[in-house]
Amino acid sequence: MTIDTPQTLPAGPRRSIELDSDDALRLLGSVSFGRIVFTRHALPTIRPVNHVMDNGDIVIRTHEGAALTARAGQADGQGVVVAYEADSIDPDTHLGWSVVVTGYAHLVTDSEELARYQALLNPWVHRTMDYAVRIRPDLVTGVRLTTDDESAGA
Repeated sequence: MTIDTPQTLPAGPRRSIELDSDDALRLLGSVSFGRIVFTRHALPTIRPVNHVMDNGDIVIRTHEGAALTARAGQADGQGVVVAYEADSIDPDTHLGWSVVVTGYAHLVTDSEELARYQALLNPWVHRTMDYAVRIRPDLVTGVRLTTDDESAGA
């Protein structure tokens, strides 16, 4: 295997600063793109999706044949365990933040809520997305990646 363009890390020391859950959720709400992680055939599956935050919950749209739709629909009252990750990291400086939420996913069944989410979240692909999944955060972690001198003044 050859590397076409070798990457070098930017000069200077770096620091990873833990975020509290409020800051992490605020940052998560500042972007519209993330990755949903769930199990399919007992193996981890990751899908890129767009999301909206609604009263502290993460909401994504899905379609009838989606594995996540099936898993969330088969879940008991507690829901199905998922993880959701979003970040904003500069590709050149490698500075930014990353947030991971672990929680329970449920299908949105209320028709008014579903209609509202369908208006708020436009599918990226040409496909009918008649379902929405709500993720209720249970565990929220996040890090901010900064230069060492940035964190000294914080």
